[in-house]
Amino acid sequence: MRKPWRRSALSIMVIAGLVLGGCSSGAGKNNEAAPQAATANEVSKDGFPIVQEPIQLTMFTRIAPVNGPFKDMPVFQDYEKMSHMQVKFIEAPTDGFQEKKNLLFASNELPDALYRSGLTPLEAVRYGAGGQLIPLEDLIAEYAPNLTKLMEQYPEIRAAITTPEGHIYAVPGIVTLAAARTDKKWINKAWLEKLNLKEPETTDELYDVLVAFRDQDPNGNGQKDEIPLTARVGLHIVTMMSGSFGLDQQLGYNINIVDGQVKIWMGSDRNKEMLMYLNKLYKEKLLDPEVFSHTEAQYLAKQGSGKTGVFFDQTNNNFLPIADQYEGIAPPAGPHGDRLQAQALPVPRDFGAFAITSVNKYPEATMRWIDYFFSDEGATLLRFGREGEHYELKDGIPYYKEEYSTSETQPKITPYAGGGAPHLISEKVASYINPPQVQEAQQKLDPYMPQVRYAAPMFDEKTAQEVNILRTDIDKYYEEQSTKFIAGALSFDKWDEFQSTLKKMKIDELEKLYQEAYGKMQK
Repeated sequence: MRKPWRRSALSIMVIAGLVLGGCSSGAGKNNEAAPQAATANEVSKDGFPIVQEPIQLTMFTRIAPVNGPFKDMPVFQDYEKMSHMQVKFIEAPTDGFQEKKNLLFASNELPDALYRSGLTPLEAVRYGAGGQLIPLEDLIAEYAPNLTKLMEQYPEIRAAITTPEGHIYAVPGIVTLAAARTDKKWINKAWLEKLNLKEPETTDELYDVLVAFRDQDPNGNGQKDEIPLTARVGLHIVTMMSGSFGLDQQLGYNINIVDGQVKIWMGSDRNKEMLMYLNKLYKEKLLDPEVFSHTEAQYLAKQGSGKTGVFFDQTNNNFLPIADQYEGIAPPAGPHGDRLQAQALPVPRDFGAFAITSVNKYPEATMRWIDYFFSDEGATLLRFGREGEHYELKDGIPYYKEEYSTSETQPKITPYAGGGAPHLISEKVASYINPPQVQEAQQKLDPYMPQVRYAAPMFDEKTAQEVNILRTDIDKYYEEQSTKFIAGALSFDKWDEFQSTLKKMKIDELEKLYQEAYGKMQK
């Protein structure tokens, strides 16, 4: 039987209008038959099939350039047989995806669910309050045992996806594997050994190592072509070095939480110290001069070139041919002894990965359908396909067979490739991104990981609009000025002016909004 859930008055009016208007859902049947259809086809709360009589759903999804059609992926072919639920995917390419998603809601031509659709917190609140997305909290409690268990184990998941009114409108991707939530600090150990250097433990020692990489020809080709330190374009270098200066990344922003108080640190003295350190590296050609201009492809190529001393990435896939030259290191201690791995994404890593719309006639079955992928068994099917055909088990851990372990073949069999799929990433299903070298690199970070990483909070729509307006200007200004400080285009004599401008942009007001949201998360 269908379990009733709470809806706003607006939600009820919207759904009533759809019924009276004869709108069809993704299942292609008149909504008036929905109650009888759902009642006649009881939803199993455990085991398979989920329903006895086959049903059909439509799901809007993002398809990455590397992917093949979802209908050809073994996970969806096999799961249809297991569940008796056929899913027809409406695939929208990554390029232009946001516009198509906006049009979907604006036209009210809704599918039954949104899969891998990257809903933002603001979108979830807006479309939930407007009645186009349904609240999921009661459905989760009754029909999603895997998701419920994860939320009990990691309370920060529920806090990250629950609105101030107590509703959950979207389900995230969940990453319990720490190695899948961090960029490792990779150093060229072959160069260290050749130059008789030890692994740097402090930012001063890191500076000395980078100088040696620059001046002592560690790759032995007689040319000064080494890149001592590089990072992804933008302020990735700031994110990766911030923990050495006591600067955390809580609540999805440049925030420290100290004794329950939210502190946005962009105008702080510690931030100034970090930017001055990075300016020193940049000025002395220890930091890649292209760090603010190279493309992602160029950055990845530098990882595999053998000409780079230190860089940052989650796994070792991009430098596998020379992987034995590198090892992970711990965050270097900064001038005040801080040694924090600030770059650590939250357990609910991919917000808004899945949502159910108000035209869905089978919300209970749909919730059970997605919940399977929050188990190790379901996540294995999603990521690896069929045992024996696509993967083999070694000590209980799935590993791709050789023909499916490449960047060309793998994305054709799993929606995981391209990111954002609603499922569980645990140690059991992460062999591809968590080989022994990566595990060892993560072990170097583990002692310095935050005890809890709070995700970006869920604001009500009015507050979310305020936050967006404030952050649009503040974030742009901070990135522009920080880039100039690091590159030497702006003197640190202008720091007081920088702080003053942040205050004029109401950074204190933004801090208060995050403080209020954090307070609600603690209740």
